[in-house]
This record gives sequence, C-alpha cells and structure tokens, in this order.
Amino acid sequence: MAVELLKGNVAFAEAAVRAGCEAYFGYPITPQTEALEHMARRMPELGRVFVQAESEVAAINMVYGAAAAGMRTMTSSSSPGVSLMMEGLSYMAGSEVPAVLVDIMRGGPGLGNIAPAQSDYLQIVKGGGHGDYKMIVLAPATVQEMIDLTLLAFDLADRYRIVSVLLADGSMGQMMEGAELPPMRPLAERPDWALTGARGRDTNLVSSIHLDPEEEEAFNLRLQAKFAEIEAREVRCEEHLLDDARVAVVAFGTAARVAKTAIAGLRAEGVAVGLLRPITLWPYPEDALRALAERVDTLLVVEMNAGQMVEDVRRIVEGRVPVRFYGRTGGVMPMPEEIADAIREAASAGHAAGASDADAPALEVPA
Repeated sequence: MAVELLKGNVAFAEAAVRAGCEAYFGYPITPQTEALEHMARRMPELGRVFVQAESEVAAINMVYGAAAAGMRTMTSSSSPGVSLMMEGLSYMAGSEVPAVLVDIMRGGPGLGNIAPAQSDYLQIVKGGGHGDYKMIVLAPATVQEMIDLTLLAFDLADRYRIVSVLLADGSMGQMMEGAELPPMRPLAERPDWALTGARGRDTNLVSSIHLDPEEEEAFNLRLQAKFAEIEAREVRCEEHLLDDARVAVVAFGTAARVAKTAIAGLRAEGVAVGLLRPITLWPYPEDALRALAERVDTLLVVEMNAGQMVEDVRRIVEGRVPVRFYGRTGGVMPMPEEIADAIREAASAGHAAGASDADAPALEVPA
C-alpha cells in the first residue's frame, strides 16, 4: 500500500468501496458532498448500486431496504440531513439490520452554516430516534482514521446487526492528509437472516413491530443484552501523555487534534497535562475516564459545541474531580492558544479536597 494525499470525504468513501459496500444511497449536502460524488463514479464502475435519492428521508429508507436484503449498505450526510434520518434509523435498530452512516457535522441548529462543528453528539450518541436503542459511534481524528474506522464500522455493523456511525466534523471531511487505502475486499455473502424474495426458500421476516407489550419488552431486553456485550468488547480510546498529568483534557475528533497542539506547547512550559481521546463515543471509555479521574486534579472537556459530551463526562466521574468545559459553537473552531489558556486556568484552580463539579463551574463559551 502506498501513501496518497486524500481528502477526508474521498478517503472514507473509497474505504467503504474497498470494505465491500454494495449499495450507497445519499443526498448532497455540504460539507460531505464529495463523498456522494465519489460514490456516484465508483459504485457504477464496479457494478454496484448508487442512488441519489430525492431526500435524506428517502435515502435512509433505501438503506433500510437494502440492508434488510443483506447487502453491505451505507449513506452519508451532514447534520440537518441526519436529523431527517432519525425515524429510519430507529426502524433499522428495531429490525436489527446492519448499516453504516457517516455524519460530517456542521454548525447549527436549523440549517445553520457549512462550517465544522461537533453539534450532533447528542442526537447520534443518545439515539435521536424514538425507542431504547443505541448505535456504535466512531470518532476519527485523522484522515487515516477516516479510512480505518470506516472499515471497522462495516465489520462491527455486521457482527452485531447494528447501525455503525462514523461521526466527524466538517474539517475532517474537507482536510487533506497522507493516508493509505486498504486492498479491495471481496463482497460478503448474504447472511442467513436476510430477505431473499425467492420462492421455495424459508421465509425470513425483517420487521420492527411487536404489538404485544410483553413481546416488545422481551425484544428490548435482548437488545440491551447485545448493547452490554458491545460495551464489554468494543471500547476504544487514545491516552496521550497521561502518566504524570495533573490536568487531563477530554476531547474527540478535530477538538482533540487542536488540544494536542496546545498540550505540546504547555508541556514545553512544564505544565503536566495530557489528553484522553474517546475513539468510540458509544460505547464510551467509561472505565478509562473513571480511572483517570482518580489520579488527576481537574478534567477539561473541549468540544466544538456549547457542551454535549461534557454531560457524559460529569455523569461518569460522579464528582470525583472537578470538570470544566471550553467550547466554541456555530462552526467556530477553537485555537490552540484558547485551549492552552483554559488548561492554565484549570491547572491553577487545582483540586481542592472534596471538590465537586459545583466547585468548578463550566467555563463560559466565548461570544
């Protein structure tokens, strides 16, 4: 394999092709449209299915149908488009069909703008559709991870019959970096649970409806058991310079990249600071975060939103250590100098005996 200069959107799209994606359905929306354009060329070249749907609602329901037929299936969109897909994602969760969704986030709410943001954390990680379901959520921080985690997303989707999401902000979709693409994989065989439409074979049923409440509850309990298995097996995170850290930054995606630059500068000044970067936003690296909270003075959560992942961090650490927040919203990216200042403030506040979250209120989001 050779290193190529690749744009993030093209990288994950080609990775999906090489992972054996047989059907792609999508609708153009900035900042991920290059992915749709790439699939529009590559999928017909290989005799595979490409459809530019009339809307995101149509696209996700096409994904549902193809996934129910056992095809490796994918769609990609950005924040407002993903919001429209939520009902379809809930139906897919209720039918246990595997598929991959890529969400290249932009500023909001509403139509917002086309600048990079991390404003979809809650709707993706918490399952924006109705019902007690979860999706595996992978958060890349490099173009190489856009490739690697796309392959992983397909594998995990098939392994657990679940929707896997690649969650990245607009800068990850638009940036160009050197990366290696994997070799082409063979197409997977149809799973035995899939719809075939053929006469003379055992009838399969793919449905999300359970009219009897006890039957619906039994199904939900089985889902929860599957989610517990995923939580036990599929947690991924990066720990950066945490061995001697007194302040730990918690951030994902582009915010983590910027935080690393700030941390490098502060380390040169003698500030003991490190980074915990969740790679799986669900399942979240809860054990790693709890262990970290036992040995640092302060946690600083950095996000490109008004504070979403910070709610999970506070829930997980349960007051063991003060949790501070720094964020920029609306598509404004935090700069290393801003994060460095927030780290210095967190470090100076220290860890008072018996401190709780209330002792260290969240930093204000800059105007």
